[in-house]
Amino acid sequence: MSAAAPGPILGGWDNEAPRVLDRGLLPSERIFNGSSRAIGGLVLFITGSIGFFLFLQLIPTLKTYGWHFFTQVQWLPELKEVGVAAALTGTFEVAIVAITVAVPLALLTALYISEYAPRAVKGPLISLIDLMAAVPSIIYGLWGFFLFEPFAASVTRWLSTYLGWFPPFHVATDTHAPVVYEATYYYGSTTIAGFVVAMMVIPIACAVMRGVFAQSPPGEREGALALGATKWGVIRSVVLPFGRGAIIGGTMLGLGRALGETVAVLLIISPVYAINFHVLQTGSLTVASMIAARFGEATPNELSALLAAGFVLFAITMLVNFIAAIFITRSRSGAATEI
Repeated sequence: MSAAAPGPILGGWDNEAPRVLDRGLLPSERIFNGSSRAIGGLVLFITGSIGFFLFLQLIPTLKTYGWHFFTQVQWLPELKEVGVAAALTGTFEVAIVAITVAVPLALLTALYISEYAPRAVKGPLISLIDLMAAVPSIIYGLWGFFLFEPFAASVTRWLSTYLGWFPPFHVATDTHAPVVYEATYYYGSTTIAGFVVAMMVIPIACAVMRGVFAQSPPGEREGALALGATKWGVIRSVVLPFGRGAIIGGTMLGLGRALGETVAVLLIISPVYAINFHVLQTGSLTVASMIAARFGEATPNELSALLAAGFVLFAITMLVNFIAAIFITRSRSGAATEI
């Protein structure tokens, strides 16, 4: 029986000590990694500081006005009747209207740009969408107040006339009265404000969706086409399932923008400190517009209450983003893409 061949003595079979692998990062890569971590930590620190500062303002507000602050509708600081119930209701109503209008349009626009648009048109359309996202909100507000609102009021009047049996579309007026007389019932409504906010949400949601749709796996596209799928079949079986996370993420990102929109809503909406579930009728309120309208003349106690209302809106926005992050993490978007 022959003897076994000896293995290497150093660094081989007889000496199996773990080796320390050198990551071999270049100096520029180390600088980039350190800078990225520092910037990420700074963003988290700033966000946490904002939330902590607003939370500190909630404590004296609860001591002054009590827990009724979350259920009170009126805002009368001189009578110590201050609450955010009406503002929160209006905030969600405007956001729901905006998302209902913006998401389908953003989805269809993203699909057209990524799947149907000719190469010569695709570039200008992407630039146009990016330009829409860069327009300041006050420009949208002025456009909505001077140009869009008269047209939108006629649309909301038509909806109230023929769909008034649906409770949110009901308006307490004579739908057959003269248009001039009825105009005051439809101007400054939740729906018109939601339409204007939707114009600001569309480019944001569209950019997120289009970016992921363009990265859908080419192999799966070609496989679906080889099996005889049509263009729409490829979109339905490959692009949309792959971009599910982008659709959710774009929707949630747009929802966060809609919840916090201030200037455009302040210019259009007619502030009423009451819960109004009739979205076509004039009069509503949002947290952001209320803070902007009352901040300049607020007393110290009222200022704390406004900042506490800002904390409530901040917490809701963070919750929306947290839920969106969970859905996006569990989604397939961006994974296993062939490059």
